Amino acid sequence: MKRLSLLDLGFFITETKDSPKHVAGLMIFKKPAGAPENFVHDLYEEFRSFDEPVEPFNQVIDFIALGGPRWRTADEFDIDQHVFYHRPEKVLTRRKLFDGAARLHTPELDRTRPLWEFHIIDRVQGGRFAIYSKIHHAYADGVTLVDWTARGLSESREDLEVKPVWVSLRKRRRRRASKQATAYMLRNLVTGSLSRYKTTKGLAKLVAQLALEQVGLTRNAVSLPFRSGGHTELTGRTVPERQFAKASVPMSDVQRIRDMCRATLNHVALTCVDGALHRYLEEQGEDPRRPISIQMPVSLRSKGDRKEGNRIGLVTVDLANRTSDPYERLREIGFTLRNVRNQVDNVPPDSVVMYSIITGLGAQLTEMFGLSDVLPPISDTLVSNVPGPRNPLYLKGALLEEMCPVSTLMPGNRLNITLFSYAGTLHFGLIGTRQLGDLSKLADYIEQAFVDLEKAVFHPRSEIERPSKGRRKGRAKKARSA
Repeated sequence: MKRLSLLDLGFFITETKDSPKHVAGLMIFKKPAGAPENFVHDLYEEFRSFDEPVEPFNQVIDFIALGGPRWRTADEFDIDQHVFYHRPEKVLTRRKLFDGAARLHTPELDRTRPLWEFHIIDRVQGGRFAIYSKIHHAYADGVTLVDWTARGLSESREDLEVKPVWVSLRKRRRRRASKQATAYMLRNLVTGSLSRYKTTKGLAKLVAQLALEQVGLTRNAVSLPFRSGGHTELTGRTVPERQFAKASVPMSDVQRIRDMCRATLNHVALTCVDGALHRYLEEQGEDPRRPISIQMPVSLRSKGDRKEGNRIGLVTVDLANRTSDPYERLREIGFTLRNVRNQVDNVPPDSVVMYSIITGLGAQLTEMFGLSDVLPPISDTLVSNVPGPRNPLYLKGALLEEMCPVSTLMPGNRLNITLFSYAGTLHFGLIGTRQLGDLSKLADYIEQAFVDLEKAVFHPRSEIERPSKGRRKGRAKKARSA
């Protein structure tokens, strides 16, 4: 049995009926040319035949195990409790497919059995089918889950082998000789004590930075969680029902902006998210004069680390001050993210993990006592970025056209936005409660915000409004040198 880390256990502690802690992906496939009518059902039957899952897909949670909560192998496994086939009477439009995915995403997973489901959805518009798969976040973080998903697919259209993810993960176990094991334990005892000292020191540094910012001795050096007066329509008590929407922009266009402005993908994406959220909130009757704040997961994995479980930290990021200039918003967000990166890089990864657990516990206590509508939230929303495969993938000859992330909600948050890049497209997956307005509008606003950013970068306002020659040259020079 494998013991849970504090971060993995946190996903169970913070889980409620109104805020389950599973994550999911919605994959949309184009059927192969000449595929028979029963292609998708036959694919489902083939998936069902793989009924002997490997770790972690055969693991259940044991909360009363000696030494603390652990994963253990399930006593029984029934593939029909995990793999499902859906054939609607009418062909599904994209909107209907997204609504269906939101309904599947609403209920909690049953803790008495392995915490994952795999839904194959037939009859999607345009000769397509979809797969919605969800798994509890305690099993792994987003980077690991994407890696697992990619292993179950192929880079070749001609490869017709079906490789379900729940049987394709084979663990490489290393056995240590007794002398080696003893040396390892002694070395781990020494390095563990040193690591705990460094973690505590790093955590104290993070807390000190927040204290200095709170009392005004620093300005915009770090972003503060739980700000007073921080409520918006995006925060507060949540309900179980979910809605899902998606926006997409070409990675080639994102790269053009990055090259012109020397920006990162996160700079560009968050600029679009920030502009869209301001517009969305204003239409909901909000007046977000202060910067919108987000929780942003940062990967703490070292290069080549493929261990199970979660290895992430959550940091608070203030986006831009209110502005109608997308270019100005991009510059300001770039400055903020550089501060955040410096903040994370200057302390040990375990310090960031402990900070995330402490702030998350504060948010969870607020939700548990029903005070989400009264006390300030940790942030307005959560935005994460999970890199995906660069090359097109296939399943039994069917092209995977889109991979849409469907994430979980933080305590006190009604919206989560996940960025996911796949085969030349950057996708924005939006999952939220039914308390919010129509999320498809927010998705449209994200795409429009990207168009506005392109115009601001490549066609500055000075060129459009035709001001004096001197001003026009100055503004163009500014855009080129950004």
